[in-house]
Amino acid sequence: MLVQISSDDERDRVSSRGWALGYLGGGLLLAVNLVVMTMHDSLGLSTGEAVRVNLLSAGVWWGVFTIIPVLGLRDVRRVGPAVTGSLTAAVSGSVRQLRSTFAELRHFPDTMTFLLAYLFFNDGIQTVIVSASLYGKEELGFGDSQLIVTILLVQFVAFLGALLFGRLARTMGAKRAVLLSLGLWTLVVFAAFFLPSGQFGLWLVLGVGIGIVLGGSQALSRSLYSRLVPTGRESEYFSLYQAMERGTSWFGTLTFGLVHQLTGSYRLSILALVVFFALGAVLLRRVDVERGSARARAAG
Repeated sequence: MLVQISSDDERDRVSSRGWALGYLGGGLLLAVNLVVMTMHDSLGLSTGEAVRVNLLSAGVWWGVFTIIPVLGLRDVRRVGPAVTGSLTAAVSGSVRQLRSTFAELRHFPDTMTFLLAYLFFNDGIQTVIVSASLYGKEELGFGDSQLIVTILLVQFVAFLGALLFGRLARTMGAKRAVLLSLGLWTLVVFAAFFLPSGQFGLWLVLGVGIGIVLGGSQALSRSLYSRLVPTGRESEYFSLYQAMERGTSWFGTLTFGLVHQLTGSYRLSILALVVFFALGAVLLRRVDVERGSARARAAG
């Protein structure tokens, strides 16, 4: 819906604010959940009941905040064909549409190159997020309470990071800002590799670095891609975007696990992720945003 609620020159700002508020909301709910977990005895709850309450809170949170777009975006036009018929017909139609979209990608080389770039650097980002706690606990020797503090810190710093990169995109453009974030991600990984065990203060500094680049790289990747999508076909092309984000996110985790299995070192495992950021940056530099945007508009 980003392309429906914002113009070309607004998308970086709108996407950045969206991601920023998402991280802020996630951080606030997580903080409440942690209070419930740590004070469950005082609240008259067992550990299991506290977990259930926290799980329920996520559903309530989604439900309440879904009311906002349902009511506020009632006048936004529908994009794409209506889904009719049985579930089987809907699924088969979706599969056919996905095949058709993949086949048409060859007519949009800049869009395809961006998706390949995103496949690599997003796998690196997701693996750092997933593996950071494991690295901190097993390699650096931090306890669960220290890791919880780190997770909260990253959430709230990511709020500021998304806003910061939204401002940077105004001056240098979204593509250069994303490339800058990939350079910073590489520095974060190198810093993690050299971080001494037990140095919690330095670990928190590293968490601040992750938070700054996390929100910015995700927000601007989305707004940059929105310029490369044919008008009126946003849903199907953003489905490919999600496929690159979720369907292939196991590449980085597989690399992290294999390197650890072969070397026995989590430090080498985290260092191996530099390859994903490097390949993503190389491919992203080849994307001509203006040319890709012009082709997407012409096709729409």
